[in-house]
Amino acid sequence: MENVITKPTALSLKILSEYISEGDIVIDATAGNGRDTLALAKMTGSSGKIYAFDIQESAIKKTRTLLEKEGVLTRCELIQGSHLHIKELIPASVEGKVAAVVFNLGYLPGGEKEITTEAETTVPAVAKALDLIRPGGIIAVTMYSGHPKGAEEKTALLRFAAQLPQREYHAAHISYINQHNRPPELLLITKKITDFSV
Repeated sequence: MENVITKPTALSLKILSEYISEGDIVIDATAGNGRDTLALAKMTGSSGKIYAFDIQESAIKKTRTLLEKEGVLTRCELIQGSHLHIKELIPASVEGKVAAVVFNLGYLPGGEKEITTEAETTVPAVAKALDLIRPGGIIAVTMYSGHPKGAEEKTALLRFAAQLPQREYHAAHISYINQHNRPPELLLITKKITDFSV
């Protein structure tokens, strides 16, 4: 039997698979080397659509190469730009229709560690993502606190999530309490399916 509790990145994808179906629209806010983008593209199938962001040209190139090799590039739109502009760089018609928005924070694996995500842009990006997801949709954020910028980012994100109105959202924080060296942690935010007219 496969372990239910696994590495944070794998656990994030496992949880996301419960929220994503064939034909869905999904956003990968941090494409990186393209592994999450590929996994998401497989979840949404040939009729789905993935918007993948990264500020680094090298990340976009790596992601494109991987997606092309796996035969899923046509269902993905790669955007070289900051996730801070997540709402402005995708069609307005998808607002409120996105099944999931995924953030895998930190720096590009194998890239320059000086180039990393930061609270100043990530928190506003997550706030904008709340407008993009549909009722029942999810935002999944993998946070890395093993470096100073990452620690600041995690603190700011948890503070932001804790203040979300409980009538509209569920927010959960998953921390691996028996693992050493500050392993990645997950922040999950779901938009409730609620009829406010009642």
